[in-house]
Amino acid sequence: MQNNTGHEAKKALDQLKAEGELSGLILDLRNNPGGVLGGAVEISDLFLDSGLIVYTQGRESESRNDYKANPGDEIEGLPLVVLVNGGSASASEIVAGALQDQGRAVVVGTRTFGKGSVQTVLPISGDNALKLTTARYYTPDGRSIQAEGIEPDIPVQVSSVELLKDQRPREADLPHHLLNQAQKEALEKGGEEPLASRDYPLSQALSILKGINLAERRKADRSR
Repeated sequence: MQNNTGHEAKKALDQLKAEGELSGLILDLRNNPGGVLGGAVEISDLFLDSGLIVYTQGRESESRNDYKANPGDEIEGLPLVVLVNGGSASASEIVAGALQDQGRAVVVGTRTFGKGSVQTVLPISGDNALKLTTARYYTPDGRSIQAEGIEPDIPVQVSSVELLKDQRPREADLPHHLLNQAQKEALEKGGEEPLASRDYPLSQALSILKGINLAERRKADRSR
């Protein structure tokens, strides 16, 4: 996440909304190593209407800095699911923590990396500099991200057996491999491998999103 990430994300959201009515959104932060604080604040702000996003706190109480959301939720309260894993770090953890603590999103996946320290580079002389940890990031509810990470609301992970299977070379990994008949027929019909086989956590996130929409529709029907 860089300083222009929020702007680029808003452009992408505007394009999605122009293509048709949205029923929800999945924000995939898996294996996102982070970036700058400003980018995390801007991404979080896209989906929040008010309140605290993150704060930094050093050793001294007066060193606290708050970062708050501005009015305006870009998807107007539609269901939001955030996908995370052990490769989600730093800025991506700030986003997940903010949306989780504000009750704005359901966080799905595995515990994040736990990179929640603020580091400052101090020039010394010539080309030399000293990098110091000067503060830590805290979620709106006061949770320190450092070495703890963000625990998902709904744990979803790939099993160790599946991971091992994915690491072994397969016939399908070879260039110009021969398709089996089922694959050939699916491709000829314009089909593809089921999402659950290709990306199980994403398929679960999609199911959760559909479940939230269904629950909200039923709630609305009862209130009529």
